[in-house]
Amino acid sequence: MRTSTAEARVSLAIRARILNEAVVVDLRDGRSVTAPLTWYPRLLHGSARERRNCRLVGGGVGIRWPDLDEDVSVESILAGRPSAESQASLRRWLASRRALANKRMQPARANSRGQGARRRARG
Repeated sequence: MRTSTAEARVSLAIRARILNEAVVVDLRDGRSVTAPLTWYPRLLHGSARERRNCRLVGGGVGIRWPDLDEDVSVESILAGRPSAESQASLRRWLASRRALANKRMQPARANSRGQGARRRARG
């Protein structure tokens, strides 16, 4: 079976962004493809800032969101394949994000010994 040159050509991304609850990827051949954000739960749960922080990888064969540890290939978007991440993996990732957020929200601990010593010294 022969494969035509057009079939063998790999579609490469030149730009990726999140718009109106969708991932929009502009391809080198002039097409734009859109996939619903619900296909990629990590992107869905990410903040606007985390979603904006993406980069093309492999010369445009994929898109990486480092803050969300998410990678999506152009081929999978074109084929209509959503994320294959298991529910168990997603739950662990969400739990780790909550733990990290809680850690960031903790107030700084004051050095009680140093605080009291300064107060007593001032009189």
